[in-house]
Amino acid sequence: MYFALLLAVTRKISTTVVNRKMKVIPIPALSDNYMYLLIDEKTNNAAIVDPVNLKGINKAVKEAGVKLTSSLVTHHHWDHAGATKELSDECHELLIYGGDDRIIGITNKVKDGDVFKIGELDVKCLHTPCHTTGSICYYVTDGNGDKVVFTGDTLFIGGCGRFFEGNATDMDSALNEKLGNLPNDTKIYCGHEYTVDNLKFAHSVEPKNDEITKKLAWAEERRKTGNYTVPSTIEEEKRFNPFMRVR
Repeated sequence: MYFALLLAVTRKISTTVVNRKMKVIPIPALSDNYMYLLIDEKTNNAAIVDPVNLKGINKAVKEAGVKLTSSLVTHHHWDHAGATKELSDECHELLIYGGDDRIIGITNKVKDGDVFKIGELDVKCLHTPCHTTGSICYYVTDGNGDKVVFTGDTLFIGGCGRFFEGNATDMDSALNEKLGNLPNDTKIYCGHEYTVDNLKFAHSVEPKNDEITKKLAWAEERRKTGNYTVPSTIEEEKRFNPFMRVR
């Protein structure tokens, strides 16, 4: 009986390990930026999202023991694409995805609805013009129910990006149509650690919203202890992000 139980537990553990396919590692950069290492654990292939610091990228790749095959760039601004040339010089076979010709070293220009793979992970491109005209969010699924979206400077936790090359209508469409229609349990990995300031603004807009009050207290505690506030989810943002509560 003991051995039967042990065998059952072992099988359960083995199944869990085999089914794990997607992993996201946040990599802090500059003063408040995030790069992300997106890993397909089944093939050990990985992509770097919004590369700006080559040293930080190489360290994360080495520690994870993965093969870097591509880079997903959400927009052309230096603090999100500043290391693309260094990456392409270091690895000539690296695929650099983006929606804007202003991204240095881009190899694969994408548009809304384009799909490709990182290992066995499925990536879908969502064109969300406003912060820049070429802004792309990357929606990634692993076939086992895990879903993430890398939003760059379009959607932040509790806020949104500046309208550098678009207007309020563009941002509303990006947030409440393109991103808002993703499954509610989709995890959001944004481009900056702006959560506390965003939620303070949200609280000034809706001072009686308990969801904002609770999330702000949580975020402040996380930052005090040096922890990240990413990821959020689409469902959460609909509860406390004022820019996703306007309709």
